[in-house]
Amino acid sequence: MKGPQGKSGHRDDSSERAARDRIRDLTKKPAPKRNPRPDSFDRPALRVFTTTLWEYPSQHYGPSGRVQGDPTYVGATPSWIIWQLLRRYTKEKDLVIDPMCGSGTTLDVARDLGRRPLGYDLAPSRADIFRADARKLPLEDGKADFVFVDPPYSTHVDYSDDPRCIGKLSVGGEDGGRAYYEAMTRVIGEMHRVLRPGGHAGLYVSDSFEKSKATGGRTGFMPIGLDLFSIMREKFEPVDVVCVVRHNAKLAQGNWHKAAEEGNFFLRGFNYLFIVRKSAAKALPAAAEKPAR
Repeated sequence: MKGPQGKSGHRDDSSERAARDRIRDLTKKPAPKRNPRPDSFDRPALRVFTTTLWEYPSQHYGPSGRVQGDPTYVGATPSWIIWQLLRRYTKEKDLVIDPMCGSGTTLDVARDLGRRPLGYDLAPSRADIFRADARKLPLEDGKADFVFVDPPYSTHVDYSDDPRCIGKLSVGGEDGGRAYYEAMTRVIGEMHRVLRPGGHAGLYVSDSFEKSKATGGRTGFMPIGLDLFSIMREKFEPVDVVCVVRHNAKLAQGNWHKAAEEGNFFLRGFNYLFIVRKSAAKALPAAAEKPAR
């Protein structure tokens, strides 16, 4: 899939074969990983959810102590969300792409389900993630069967020192979030390009509420989710919108609730999961012009 490119944009065949061999080796299912901080309860068995309100009591699925991705990675996607998507919208041996792979959660879930995963990140956290910018993926058009993205929600998490990191672009900045939304428009464009016609994609994101100098010292609500969904609709067909209940540490701390009450703002209680599809319709041939009479 991934191979070095020269200035002409052509890939070296031998390098591309080597990359394919590496991907084949990396997609072999590894031994289950153990959580250094295991759950103190038995996780319920996963089943395919049938409503648009999703909730699960753990970040990970499977026997207590087993993990997908890195449980210490800040901002990691709950693995059961990816499990739900892949069970519904993919089949065995399908190619699953994550352009912002983080700790590799998508790769682990895909292998659990017999899918072929391929992950990219500006700052790869492990050997089976390729270094690449989600705005310019080194992948041919229409190769992926499913694409999943969990992007930065403004500047809440410091993901890397790379100045290209989208997590360094503030939605509440002096530019009104223009740089962030321009970057995410390019990411969504790449999602569409690499996805096969008729394939599905999922984007997991939260809105934001910030108080900073960039917003004049005032608190402000930034509807990141709704804004990104609007961008997605320019290229994709909407399938559905799921609300995923958040279980982060802040929601368990009384001081955050006190601050929200005193400051008259809301803590983020859910994330959006936008599910979309690339149109499978072929372009209709142009109508023949009628001869002049």
